[in-house]
Amino acid sequence: METPYDGKIAVWHWQGRAVSERTIDEVIATLKGWAPKVTAVFAKTSDGTMWQGEYWDADNKPDLAITGPDSIARWVTKLEANGLEFHAWCVPKGRTDTLEQEARLIIQACQVSGVKSMILDIEPYEYFWSGPKENIRKLMEMIRREVPGRFHIAMSMDPRPQHKASIYPEEWEPFVDSIHPQTYWRTFQRPVDEVMHEAYQTWQGFGSLVGRTIPIVPSLQGTGVPDDITAAARIAVQDYGSRGLSYWRFGVIGPSQYPTINESLDVEAPVPPNGDTGIGVTIMVKPEDAAFADGIHSNRPEDEAWLVFRGKYGWLVKYSDTEPLRSEVWARWDPRLPEPGRYEVSVFVPRIHATTQRARYKLHGVVGVPGEKLIEVNQNQYYDQWVSLGVFEFDPIANPASGVIFLNDLTGESGKQIAFDAIRWRQIVGEGGGEFVADGYDPPIGTAAERASAQVWPGHWIDATGFAVRYRIGTPGEAYHTGVDMNLNDPYWDADAHSPVCAAASGEVTFAGNISGWGNVIIIRHDPLASTGQVIYGRYSHVENIQIQKGMRVQRGEQIASVGNAEGLYPYHLHFDLSPTDILESQPGHWPRLDLEALRAHYVDPRAFILNNRPQR
Repeated sequence: METPYDGKIAVWHWQGRAVSERTIDEVIATLKGWAPKVTAVFAKTSDGTMWQGEYWDADNKPDLAITGPDSIARWVTKLEANGLEFHAWCVPKGRTDTLEQEARLIIQACQVSGVKSMILDIEPYEYFWSGPKENIRKLMEMIRREVPGRFHIAMSMDPRPQHKASIYPEEWEPFVDSIHPQTYWRTFQRPVDEVMHEAYQTWQGFGSLVGRTIPIVPSLQGTGVPDDITAAARIAVQDYGSRGLSYWRFGVIGPSQYPTINESLDVEAPVPPNGDTGIGVTIMVKPEDAAFADGIHSNRPEDEAWLVFRGKYGWLVKYSDTEPLRSEVWARWDPRLPEPGRYEVSVFVPRIHATTQRARYKLHGVVGVPGEKLIEVNQNQYYDQWVSLGVFEFDPIANPASGVIFLNDLTGESGKQIAFDAIRWRQIVGEGGGEFVADGYDPPIGTAAERASAQVWPGHWIDATGFAVRYRIGTPGEAYHTGVDMNLNDPYWDADAHSPVCAAASGEVTFAGNISGWGNVIIIRHDPLASTGQVIYGRYSHVENIQIQKGMRVQRGEQIASVGNAEGLYPYHLHFDLSPTDILESQPGHWPRLDLEALRAHYVDPRAFILNNRPQR
């Protein structure tokens, strides 16, 4: 789900008395001078029935005081002039006798032009929500009657599990578009990783009662030590896929923290998963590049035929409505391949404006294929990821159109959208001109003879959990399992301890290191299968005695580590999963928990996949 916080770093502003700056201009100067990557300010607009400035700021710093829509508009204007966004936040109290008055202030703030969102601060303490449970729906229905559904309303809370029930989360759920858990490890006097993981475990399923996934955009403690801030940002983004961050709060963030906040997360333009050592030349064509061309078949104005937005990695993405009978728009990507050879061709599918199930990519210049090769992609099942069309042989010397791709909006569907995003060509070459192609997959455990046998799980090895099985039911760790847990407890318990873990197929190591809650993890981007061209990422988790490092190439059957226990977190076993997307390259600790749809989108059954893709011997 798209949010107005995607790609943004924000700071919270509480009250004028809590900062040294006296004017909005001085606030802007501080942010621009210390943290130019901060692009949004979350400013408090009301508290119960009073504007924030009516009892805190008015007599002290009039320029900072928010006393109504006019002062909010002043903030918006000055921030926008300096490339900053204004997001409102407030503290509803929920008292029955003042509920309409509270709603009126919130509505007025949301209706000011340029206000990007409203965040409701709901906490189980004195001076916060004190109304009865039934007043939640009454308040939100009053607000939504006058604030359109496309306006983003969020909620922030103390995320600790013991406080969850007391704020009646099920009542807020139908009205909230995102949540901002207050992960304040320093305030809680607990380790940063413990607080971060607990917050996600407690709130990650929020939205399931109304059949949707509600994004989590955590609020981090800006007064933490820099190393803790960096760790919190890494956990939020790499482990849980947060697309934005905010920091509490302006006025207490100091000179030692601002550089870390400014650099701890490159949320504005993350580096695409495109740096490929050992793969050969990589060419990527985006819709804003000279090698991209598009056109319109009718007389429709361009701004009606083509719509645009900035995608996950900051580049321009075009999209259009699908057409059931005839094409209205078209696009062409020309890689201008440098030399003959085999190339893996992948298309990037964004998470929004890509609902067609029949995007028809037309690939030109494949050796041995006359005309064009038509490849259909169900864009609706992918979310911000590269999708491989396969591995193909091209000869640009004989055919200058080699690798050229056409795509139009003719899908045979009505009411869908089709995205025209980046396309990538990766040359498959190896040392001495050899090709990097996987000849098949073996199990990652067992002796060499056992791995070569027809039995998928060799010898007495068993899968103790099962793929997509719901386990740890009733505990904070309840989840659907993304892969398999390989155990060997014969002829004695923990017979698998310290036994070899081998690469299931050839490939390149994209990650090898420790992840909180996982222990040591290895990610291998396995080479394209010789039979289908499919690229699979393998995750080998809880291991010890790692024998490879990022950037190294491995061969099928090569030992990469030993079976471990995640430094005592679990019994000895190998957690092994396979992903047909690149989610594990950008998020090696990805864990969809109870989001079964995300699991199905990003993982395949390891046993079935290996069974269907054994090497020829």
